[in-house]
Amino acid sequence: MITLYSILITVSVYLFVQFLAKKYSSPLTSPVFLSTIIIIALLVVSNISFDEYKPAKTIMTYLLGPATVALAVPIYKNRKLFTKYFSAAFIGLSIGIVTTITSAIVLAKLLKLSNMFILALTVKSVTVPVATEIGRFIDGNLSLIAAFVIITGMIGAMFGAKLLSLFKIHHPFARGLAIGTIAHGIGTAEAVKEGEVQGAVAGAAMGIAAVLTSIIIPYIIELI
Repeated sequence: MITLYSILITVSVYLFVQFLAKKYSSPLTSPVFLSTIIIIALLVVSNISFDEYKPAKTIMTYLLGPATVALAVPIYKNRKLFTKYFSAAFIGLSIGIVTTITSAIVLAKLLKLSNMFILALTVKSVTVPVATEIGRFIDGNLSLIAAFVIITGMIGAMFGAKLLSLFKIHHPFARGLAIGTIAHGIGTAEAVKEGEVQGAVAGAAMGIAAVLTSIIIPYIIELI
Protein backbone atom coordinates (compact mmCIF):
# COMPACT_ATOMS: atom_id res chain seq x y z
CA MET A 1 0.00 0.00 0.00
CA ILE A 2 2.81 2.41 0.90
CA THR A 3 4.56 1.59 -2.38
CA LEU A 4 1.46 2.43 -4.43
CA TYR A 5 0.90 5.63 -2.41
CA SER A 6 4.53 6.65 -2.95
CA ILE A 7 4.31 6.09 -6.71
CA LEU A 8 1.04 8.04 -6.90
CA ILE A 9 2.33 11.07 -5.01
CA THR A 10 5.60 11.06 -6.97
CA VAL A 11 3.87 10.99 -10.36
CA SER A 12 1.13 13.42 -9.26
CA VAL A 13 3.61 15.94 -7.87
CA TYR A 14 5.79 15.75 -10.97
CA LEU A 15 2.80 16.34 -13.28
CA PHE A 16 1.63 19.24 -11.09
CA VAL A 17 5.08 20.86 -11.11
CA GLN A 18 5.32 20.41 -14.89
CA PHE A 19 2.06 22.35 -15.17
CA LEU A 20 3.47 25.08 -12.92
CA ALA A 21 6.71 25.22 -14.93
CA LYS A 22 4.79 25.81 -18.16
CA LYS A 23 2.66 28.52 -16.57
CA TYR A 24 5.40 30.19 -14.51
CA SER A 25 8.79 29.72 -16.17
CA SER A 26 11.47 30.05 -13.51
CA PRO A 27 14.50 28.09 -12.23
CA LEU A 28 12.55 27.60 -9.00
CA THR A 29 9.73 25.83 -10.86
CA SER A 30 12.14 23.42 -12.55
CA PRO A 31 10.33 20.03 -12.26
CA VAL A 32 13.36 18.16 -10.91
CA PHE A 33 14.03 20.76 -8.21
CA LEU A 34 10.53 21.68 -7.05
CA SER A 35 9.05 18.19 -7.25
CA THR A 36 11.94 16.85 -5.15
CA ILE A 37 11.28 19.44 -2.44
CA ILE A 38 7.52 18.77 -2.41
CA ILE A 39 7.90 14.97 -2.40
CA ILE A 40 10.37 15.08 0.50
CA ALA A 41 7.96 17.32 2.44
CA LEU A 42 5.02 14.97 1.74
CA LEU A 43 7.01 11.92 2.82
CA VAL A 44 8.01 13.65 6.06
CA VAL A 45 4.41 14.71 6.76
CA SER A 46 3.16 11.21 5.91
CA ASN A 47 5.85 9.73 8.18
CA ILE A 48 7.17 7.50 5.38
CA SER A 49 10.84 6.59 5.78
CA PHE A 50 13.28 6.23 2.90
CA ASP A 51 13.34 2.45 3.42
CA GLU A 52 9.57 2.36 2.99
CA TYR A 53 9.76 4.61 -0.08
CA LYS A 54 12.61 2.60 -1.63
CA PRO A 55 10.45 -0.09 -3.36
CA ALA A 56 8.53 2.67 -5.17
CA LYS A 57 11.77 4.37 -6.13
CA THR A 58 13.14 1.09 -7.49
CA ILE A 59 10.08 0.56 -9.69
CA MET A 60 10.25 4.09 -11.10
CA THR A 61 14.03 4.22 -11.61
CA TYR A 62 13.83 0.91 -13.48
CA LEU A 63 12.30 2.95 -16.28
CA LEU A 64 15.51 4.97 -16.54
CA GLY A 65 17.10 2.05 -18.40
CA PRO A 66 14.69 2.08 -21.36
CA ALA A 67 14.66 5.90 -21.34
CA THR A 68 18.46 6.02 -21.57
CA VAL A 69 18.53 3.45 -24.35
CA ALA A 70 15.87 5.49 -26.18
CA LEU A 71 18.40 8.33 -26.45
CA ALA A 72 20.15 6.21 -29.08
CA VAL A 73 17.33 7.00 -31.53
CA PRO A 74 17.90 10.79 -31.78
CA ILE A 75 21.67 10.20 -31.66
CA TYR A 76 21.40 7.90 -34.68
CA LYS A 77 19.08 10.30 -36.51
CA ASN A 78 21.56 13.14 -36.01
CA ARG A 79 24.73 11.10 -36.67
CA LYS A 80 25.79 13.39 -39.52
CA LEU A 81 25.97 16.31 -37.09
CA PHE A 82 28.27 14.31 -34.80
CA THR A 83 30.57 13.58 -37.74
CA LYS A 84 30.54 17.23 -38.80
CA TYR A 85 31.41 18.65 -35.38
CA PHE A 86 33.36 15.70 -33.96
CA SER A 87 36.77 17.41 -33.56
CA ALA A 88 35.40 20.63 -32.06
CA ALA A 89 33.01 18.71 -29.83
CA PHE A 90 35.68 16.34 -28.52
CA ILE A 91 38.05 19.22 -27.72
CA GLY A 92 35.28 21.22 -26.05
CA LEU A 93 34.07 18.24 -24.07
CA SER A 94 37.59 17.37 -22.88
CA ILE A 95 38.26 20.96 -21.81
CA GLY A 96 34.88 21.06 -20.06
CA ILE A 97 35.64 17.91 -18.07
CA VAL A 98 39.09 19.06 -16.97
CA THR A 99 37.75 22.51 -16.10
CA THR A 100 34.84 21.26 -13.99
CA ILE A 101 37.13 18.89 -12.06
CA THR A 102 39.98 21.34 -11.45
CA SER A 103 37.68 24.27 -10.62
CA ALA A 104 35.90 22.14 -8.02
CA ILE A 105 39.22 21.15 -6.45
CA VAL A 106 40.53 24.73 -6.42
CA LEU A 107 37.30 26.08 -4.91
CA ALA A 108 37.23 23.33 -2.27
CA LYS A 109 40.84 24.06 -1.30
CA LEU A 110 40.13 27.80 -1.08
CA LEU A 111 37.25 27.01 1.26
CA LYS A 112 39.57 24.67 3.19
CA LEU A 113 37.27 21.67 2.80
CA SER A 114 38.48 18.23 3.80
CA ASN A 115 39.74 15.64 1.31
CA MET A 116 36.45 13.78 1.71
CA PHE A 117 34.60 16.76 0.17
CA ILE A 118 37.27 17.32 -2.48
CA LEU A 119 37.11 13.72 -3.69
CA ALA A 120 33.30 13.87 -3.83
CA LEU A 121 33.35 17.12 -5.81
CA THR A 122 35.70 15.77 -8.48
CA VAL A 123 33.01 13.43 -9.85
CA LYS A 124 29.99 15.71 -9.41
CA SER A 125 29.38 16.09 -13.16
CA VAL A 126 28.98 12.43 -14.13
CA THR A 127 25.87 10.33 -13.64
CA VAL A 128 25.38 8.65 -10.23
CA PRO A 129 26.14 5.01 -11.21
CA VAL A 130 29.46 6.00 -12.81
CA ALA A 131 30.30 8.51 -10.06
CA THR A 132 29.82 5.91 -7.32
CA GLU A 133 32.01 3.39 -9.15
CA ILE A 134 34.75 6.01 -9.50
CA GLY A 135 34.16 6.85 -5.83
CA ARG A 136 34.94 3.28 -4.81
CA PHE A 137 38.16 3.42 -6.81
CA ILE A 138 39.33 6.69 -5.21
CA ASP A 139 38.00 5.79 -1.71
CA GLY A 140 35.41 8.56 -1.75
CA ASN A 141 32.32 8.87 0.44
CA LEU A 142 29.58 7.36 -1.76
CA SER A 143 26.68 9.12 -0.02
CA LEU A 144 28.38 12.49 -0.37
CA ILE A 145 29.24 11.76 -4.01
CA ALA A 146 25.61 10.91 -4.82
CA ALA A 147 24.42 14.10 -3.11
CA PHE A 148 26.85 16.33 -5.04
CA VAL A 149 26.00 14.62 -8.34
CA ILE A 150 22.28 15.19 -7.83
CA ILE A 151 22.77 18.80 -6.71
CA THR A 152 24.99 19.47 -9.73
CA GLY A 153 22.40 17.98 -12.07
CA MET A 154 19.65 20.07 -10.51
CA ILE A 155 21.65 23.29 -10.81
CA GLY A 156 22.47 22.46 -14.42
CA ALA A 157 18.82 21.77 -15.20
CA MET A 158 17.67 24.94 -13.44
CA PHE A 159 20.21 27.44 -14.73
CA GLY A 160 22.13 25.77 -17.61
CA ALA A 161 19.90 26.83 -20.50
CA LYS A 162 19.45 30.35 -19.12
CA LEU A 163 23.20 30.86 -18.66
CA LEU A 164 23.87 29.65 -22.20
CA SER A 165 21.27 32.11 -23.51
CA LEU A 166 22.78 34.87 -21.37
CA PHE A 167 26.15 34.30 -23.04
CA LYS A 168 24.41 34.18 -26.45
CA ILE A 169 25.12 30.50 -27.08
CA HIS A 170 22.17 29.48 -29.22
CA HIS A 171 23.52 26.73 -31.48
CA PRO A 172 21.59 23.51 -30.62
CA PHE A 173 24.73 21.33 -30.81
CA ALA A 174 26.73 23.62 -28.50
CA ARG A 175 23.89 23.88 -25.99
CA GLY A 176 23.40 20.13 -25.84
CA LEU A 177 27.14 19.52 -25.52
CA ALA A 178 27.53 21.96 -22.62
CA ILE A 179 24.52 20.71 -20.65
CA GLY A 180 25.31 17.01 -21.16
CA THR A 181 28.95 17.46 -20.17
CA ILE A 182 28.25 19.33 -16.94
CA ALA A 183 24.80 18.27 -15.78
CA HIS A 184 24.67 14.56 -16.82
CA GLY A 185 21.26 12.83 -16.92
CA ILE A 186 19.20 15.49 -15.14
CA GLY A 187 20.51 18.18 -17.48
CA THR A 188 19.99 15.91 -20.48
CA ALA A 189 16.31 15.54 -19.55
CA GLU A 190 16.00 19.32 -19.74
CA ALA A 191 17.98 19.48 -22.99
CA VAL A 192 15.53 17.04 -24.60
CA LYS A 193 12.75 19.57 -23.93
CA GLU A 194 14.62 22.18 -25.97
CA GLY A 195 14.83 20.01 -29.06
CA GLU A 196 15.88 16.70 -30.58
CA VAL A 197 19.41 17.88 -31.46
CA GLN A 198 20.05 19.28 -27.99
CA GLY A 199 18.80 16.06 -26.38
CA ALA A 200 20.81 13.81 -28.68
CA VAL A 201 24.04 15.74 -28.18
CA ALA A 202 23.52 16.02 -24.41
CA GLY A 203 22.97 12.25 -24.18
CA ALA A 204 26.12 11.50 -26.15
CA ALA A 205 28.13 14.07 -24.16
CA MET A 206 26.92 12.56 -20.88
CA GLY A 207 28.17 9.10 -21.88
CA ILE A 208 31.51 10.25 -23.28
CA ALA A 209 32.09 12.54 -20.30
CA ALA A 210 31.60 9.58 -17.95
CA VAL A 211 34.23 7.54 -19.81
CA LEU A 212 36.76 10.38 -20.04
CA THR A 213 36.24 11.35 -16.39
CA SER A 214 36.96 7.76 -15.35
CA ILE A 215 40.26 7.96 -17.23
CA ILE A 216 41.25 11.46 -16.10
CA ILE A 217 40.31 11.31 -12.40
CA PRO A 218 43.13 8.98 -11.20
CA TYR A 219 45.78 11.30 -12.64
CA ILE A 220 44.22 14.44 -11.17
CA ILE A 221 43.68 12.81 -7.76
CA GLU A 222 47.44 12.17 -7.53
CA LEU A 223 48.00 15.93 -7.67
CA ILE A 224 45.67 16.73 -4.76
